[in-house]
Amino acid sequence: MTSSSTATPTPVAPASTPAGAPRRFGSLGPVGLVLAGGISVQFGGALAVTLMPTAGALGVVTLRLLAAAVVLLVVCRPRLRGHSRTDWSTVVVFGITMAAMNGLFYEAVARIPLGPAVTLEVLGPLALSVLASRRAVNAVWAGLALGGVFLLGGGGFSDLDTVGVAFALGAGAMWAAYIVFSARTGRRFPQADGLALAMAVAALLFLPLGIVESGTKLLNPTTLALGSAVAVLSSVLPYTLELLALRRLPASTFAILMSLEPAIAATAGFLILDQSLTATQAAAIALVIGASMGAVRTQVGRGKAPAPTNAP
Repeated sequence: MTSSSTATPTPVAPASTPAGAPRRFGSLGPVGLVLAGGISVQFGGALAVTLMPTAGALGVVTLRLLAAAVVLLVVCRPRLRGHSRTDWSTVVVFGITMAAMNGLFYEAVARIPLGPAVTLEVLGPLALSVLASRRAVNAVWAGLALGGVFLLGGGGFSDLDTVGVAFALGAGAMWAAYIVFSARTGRRFPQADGLALAMAVAALLFLPLGIVESGTKLLNPTTLALGSAVAVLSSVLPYTLELLALRRLPASTFAILMSLEPAIAATAGFLILDQSLTATQAAAIALVIGASMGAVRTQVGRGKAPAPTNAP
């Protein structure tokens, strides 16, 4: 990620208003919206895990992307004409990145608990933020994050499926790329048009994979309903809540709140999937959260306010 892209909100989230705006509206409302969005994403992810035995990881991703694409296309009604070849290439790459991010993440949570999966995934945006800042203090945040990863793996990931760990780290790399191309798409398309088009690209790319893995299971009414619920919880609802929150909340505060995603994911995994954490895993998640918050505060100190988006 470049420095400019770390400071750019998502296509669906316009630049935040001046710092005085939150005081005028009160901070509880927008903070509540951001937290509600994070809860929606992670509980949507937990619901997706319960659907995987029926539809498979790739099938769930297909249903989520298709349903989200339909909703966003209907709501946004993006204009198809008047865009340059560079515009289209940007949105296509954004869609490819989105598809890869979702696919890798859902393959990860099919193998390892939700909390550790999100913790490993958030390392992608964290690494990008640290590299973009280029300040010595970020070595501290990188060290904290690496310490968290070491604890999470028990010195060698003996308690976690290594393939699942690899998928989660890959999803983190794609999340970092997602932020970069989200910013570029947002500069080339108005409102959420670029996001809607990229979601459609991602859905079309994943459709053959979902059909190969799940076939006619994707047409089961219950599976369709649950897949649509995952799309609403993990994509449509959080994007909408973020849009409303960023109109009243500084992007820096938003980014810090996003750092809480691993903790929210661990809670969702415990409540819905009965996935408990050991004391060591909880400490590892806390270290990664602290590193994320510290990296954000460092960027804010430089006059930059990164605003990472919700992960899948």
